[in-house]
Amino acid sequence: MTRQQRVLFGPPPPEWEEDEQSLRQVAQVVFSEPPFGPYDYLVPEHLRGIVDAGKRVWVPLGRGNRRCTGYCIGLQTGNTTGRRLKAVLKTIDEEPLWTPALLELARWMAEYYLSPLGQVLETIVPSGVRGAAGTRRKTLLSVPDSVLVRLGELQLPKKQREVLEFMAGHLDPLTAQEIADRCGCSVAPVQGLLKKGLLEATERRVSVFEPEARVVADSTAHDLTPAQQEAVDAIVAAIRQPAAQPFLLHGVTGSGKTEVYIRAIEEVERFGRQAIVLVPEISLTPQTWERFQSRFSRVAVLHSQLTPQERHWHWRQIAEGRVSVVVGARSAVFAPVPHLGLIVIDEEHDASFKQDIAPRYHARTVAQWRAKKSGVPLVLGSATPSLETWHASERGIVRRL
Repeated sequence: MTRQQRVLFGPPPPEWEEDEQSLRQVAQVVFSEPPFGPYDYLVPEHLRGIVDAGKRVWVPLGRGNRRCTGYCIGLQTGNTTGRRLKAVLKTIDEEPLWTPALLELARWMAEYYLSPLGQVLETIVPSGVRGAAGTRRKTLLSVPDSVLVRLGELQLPKKQREVLEFMAGHLDPLTAQEIADRCGCSVAPVQGLLKKGLLEATERRVSVFEPEARVVADSTAHDLTPAQQEAVDAIVAAIRQPAAQPFLLHGVTGSGKTEVYIRAIEEVERFGRQAIVLVPEISLTPQTWERFQSRFSRVAVLHSQLTPQERHWHWRQIAEGRVSVVVGARSAVFAPVPHLGLIVIDEEHDASFKQDIAPRYHARTVAQWRAKKSGVPLVLGSATPSLETWHASERGIVRRL
């Protein structure tokens, strides 16, 4: 519609207003319940740089403008002239919960499994992570740079100077009570510095949960049989390339498939990458994950028996790259590893890898897509492979070892 045409329907807006509308930022938002979306929402000026893809947002929905939780899946800047867009009210998350890689995975799953994108996003990130279980918002104090440069010029009471000098040499921000405890004083000197503007306060969500330490004795590697060595060599060659090569590790129970997995993961760890190992829920016993913990120092375990606090803690450890091996059941295929190097599915024929509620995904299919997209090997281990995997190995799509 041209400017002259719009005159027929009322006075046109000023040109400066049209220019402003052409530079507006718009967020695409989906919901986990009907109406699923996506819908466009205007990003207000004060939220620019804060609203981001992968974060949850509060937005008004419907004629009553009821406040709903939505998932921001993208941002774009464009012309909004003639469009009456509602504005994003607030962001919920400080950092994106869904990385660009997980958002791409979610879009593929929504299309492949014909599921609403919002439901897929909730499946990928557990409720304990979305609810920030085991964390609490705290006010943290630190010394501004402008105060550090004139620290020697300040005239302060003895206790306040001791507190300020302690914080100047401390890299991480602390709460007022933590500062008082470490300096051996009350919170009064801390509050005094805060009122004088010599300390600045920021509110941040911090973890208050620490899982119980599990002590596992180290185990030594066993000598490989010729068949095991051949399998390890093939997988390691694909890791070094790297290549999105799927393998079928076919061997009877007790033939040493787990040792092959471990040797391949050791190569992944040497490259500074992470591995995901999926096992059936019924097989995820303490003996199973202790087998991996005895060979690797940084192992995360994800399964249905974890509390929300434990699940969130492990998720954060994985996302921050502090874990080299993720062992878990079906949902561990979504682990947010920053540098994926290998995916292993033990007993790949097991029916528990198929979810029976929407989205009805199969972990093996998701793992195949994720391994191919990341360009890393996928190892499918079984004594009785599924018909799909066996047929793929017969056709040469999957390499049989």
